[in-house]
Amino acid sequence: MHIWALLLCCLAGISQRVQGGESCQLMVKSTQGSVYQAGDLVIGGLFPVHVKAPQPDLEFRGLKDSASCEIFHQRAYRWLQAMIFAVEEINNNTNFLPNFTLGYLVSDTCLAERTTLLAAMSMVTGQEANLSASECGSVPTVPVVVGDPRSSASIIVANTIGVFNIPMVSYLASCGCLSDKTRYPLFFRTMPSDAAEARAMAELLRLMGWTWVGLVSADDDFGRFGIQMLMDALRGTEVCVAFHEVIPKDYAKMTMQKIVDTIRTSTATVVVAFIIDLDAKALFDEVVEQNVTDKQWVANDAWITYSVLSVPRYVPSLAGTLGFALRRADIPGLGSFLARLHPSSSNSDPFVKELWESLFGCSFSAGLGMKVCSGSEVIGIGESLYSDVSQLRITYNVYKAVYAIANAVREMLACEPGKGPFLEGWCPDVWSLQPVEIAHYLKKVNFSTPLKERMHFNRNGDPPASYDIINWHVAAQGAGEFVTVGHFLSDRFHINMEAVLWGGGSGKEVPVSVCSSPCPAGTRRAVQRSRPVCCFDCLPCADGDISNKTGLLECVRCPERFWSNPTHTVCVPQQVDFLSYSDTMGIILSLVSALGTALTAATFATFLYYRHTPLVRANNSEVSFMLLVSLKLCFLCALAFIGQPVAWSCMLRHTLFGISFVLCISCLLSRTVVVLVAFRSTLPGETLMRYVGPAQQRLGISICTLVQVLICALWLTLAPPQPAERNTMGTWGPKIILECAMGSVVAFSLVLGYMGLLACLCLLLAFLARTLPDNFNEAKLITFSMLIFCSVWVTFVPAYISSPGKYTVAVEIFAILASSYGLLFCIFAPKCFIIFMRPEKNTKKHLMAR
Repeated sequence: MHIWALLLCCLAGISQRVQGGESCQLMVKSTQGSVYQAGDLVIGGLFPVHVKAPQPDLEFRGLKDSASCEIFHQRAYRWLQAMIFAVEEINNNTNFLPNFTLGYLVSDTCLAERTTLLAAMSMVTGQEANLSASECGSVPTVPVVVGDPRSSASIIVANTIGVFNIPMVSYLASCGCLSDKTRYPLFFRTMPSDAAEARAMAELLRLMGWTWVGLVSADDDFGRFGIQMLMDALRGTEVCVAFHEVIPKDYAKMTMQKIVDTIRTSTATVVVAFIIDLDAKALFDEVVEQNVTDKQWVANDAWITYSVLSVPRYVPSLAGTLGFALRRADIPGLGSFLARLHPSSSNSDPFVKELWESLFGCSFSAGLGMKVCSGSEVIGIGESLYSDVSQLRITYNVYKAVYAIANAVREMLACEPGKGPFLEGWCPDVWSLQPVEIAHYLKKVNFSTPLKERMHFNRNGDPPASYDIINWHVAAQGAGEFVTVGHFLSDRFHINMEAVLWGGGSGKEVPVSVCSSPCPAGTRRAVQRSRPVCCFDCLPCADGDISNKTGLLECVRCPERFWSNPTHTVCVPQQVDFLSYSDTMGIILSLVSALGTALTAATFATFLYYRHTPLVRANNSEVSFMLLVSLKLCFLCALAFIGQPVAWSCMLRHTLFGISFVLCISCLLSRTVVVLVAFRSTLPGETLMRYVGPAQQRLGISICTLVQVLICALWLTLAPPQPAERNTMGTWGPKIILECAMGSVVAFSLVLGYMGLLACLCLLLAFLARTLPDNFNEAKLITFSMLIFCSVWVTFVPAYISSPGKYTVAVEIFAILASSYGLLFCIFAPKCFIIFMRPEKNTKKHLMAR
């Protein structure tokens, strides 16, 4: 509130009538000292030469003497002198601004918003002097201002002097909010925006794998906006904030102890400090007092090269600090320019005596308990914070700000009448420059500094983002040394990792700062309840999912026909399962099938060789040969079930199986009927034998087999069996079972049903004929063979249904082979035994004995 009260005093009471005259003079005087030099264009400058402002007078009962600011700031005074140096360097170069000189009016802001605003308003309202009545309220004598270093003060000043269309060129204010041209259309800066530094910091944290970090910020606009931009840059990354502490401006002891205690006890190894140099001094005083030495500090540009903290007292806690600094420059001649000052030759500069007392620890006033300054002391280059020109970064920003203004003026001087940028080609009057004209040319500047660096402002008034990456090493005598280990240019890092000394006692090893260790391959993250996303448990991937890298958030589903390996790190092709010839089971069944085929062929050869013997001729040798051929087909059809299913094999295996067995059973049924009729026909008057002659038997077998052929033909025509895939769970996941889909369950049921019907009929007739007299009872053998056949196929059904994968096919092959062997051995083994072992029984007399 008091800031705006002072502003009203400054605006509303700019002038007053002097009794007895028509002149006016300034009512309000600034509370700060200033250094002035006239010129054709006077550039204003705001510098915090002191860091403690006097308390404001809020009584408003009369004018009081200006109070003095306290605590001299050598570094800021060097910035002030750098501005004067740049102005004089430009004026001494007659080719740069011919017949035109720059002046300056630099004031102390005392590092407070109200005193900064008062200094700025004192500039734009003119120097204290008697003015004629007609001159009161004329245009300000300072049309452009360099400063302020603080973002919070720059916001206030920019909002205030913006009313007069006066541009500002700040050398240190980095708040991203100042890039908003709708609010601050005339604000420029040679300092990169905090947004760029925040992005660089976020990228550094991500690059180093630091996902669990602490944040410390200042309690001002610089700290609030800067840390908010860092959090915005971290949003969407894997970096989480363990804590966020704010440093108060009064640096209260208890508050500082609490902040450092939080830092010390946190599991976060990395701490990002987004603060200014004075805040850093207060923070690390307490850090040293609590002996916190196990943290990796990440610094912003405002304190990374703050030499006050590089003394041995702070090094154990700050060694290895990594941070971003403005581009360093060596400005020729600046060191000797700073050392030129002497109290006797700088009467116009009110700060020289304070500088002298600060540098040499003396006083110009006797009786203060200090030695008296003799005036013979000499400022040594690099011997103090003021004269140290080894880390010219902010100083270089001041230098560039002055040159940006000078280049804008240079462009104005080069303007050709009729070709100017304003209405009707009008060029500005350089002897009476308006602030808005300077602002227009500032937007267009694009030049090289005397140090060969390109400089321009983008549409937001910001310069190109460029940082040195600074690392704090330990130098001789235990002091800190600022070592450049990389650069950040155009959103890209260039870091020499081998040159980095890491903090927290890590040495050459990159410190680890994570809430939870990265999940190994084969696992995924599971966020812990009520904790940040960086704190998690590692859970194994589900079956069929994998994670092939460390630290993955989610497992990835394996593509179709692939499955996860036992460790869930690789997708492997799913096991394709079918009964192949290379399987042990496939080999055994193939051999058994081949053996059956060979035995059947041998039996066929035997019967063919002994075809004229009574035993072979007794029951129609033609049917016997047909039965043997059908049995051979039964054995061979088992081979069609082995191997990878394809379209032709699926159609062949079931149709060949159905037709072969029906042909076999039809032959047995025919022989059974012949046996029955033969014994019935022996009764007087019966003529049944004429109905079961060879022709009738062939016809009956053909008709029975033809029915099965028709069923199979319809099956293959309407819905043939086709290769199919079926997934089933195996030892390490699902297997792809290659099988033959039936196509039509009804057709398959008809094939089996018809075969079963013939088998049951044959069994029934054979059972009825089992007691008929015969030395070689054919009916009894057929009965045994049909019992085996029916038993096999009755047990086949539940076994087939319950068998998994390729074992389903194996069960079916086993049923085929078992029933085939049953028929072969029951029907033909006894006959072969008689043929080879009992040839004396292979006679008509023996066969007809009963």
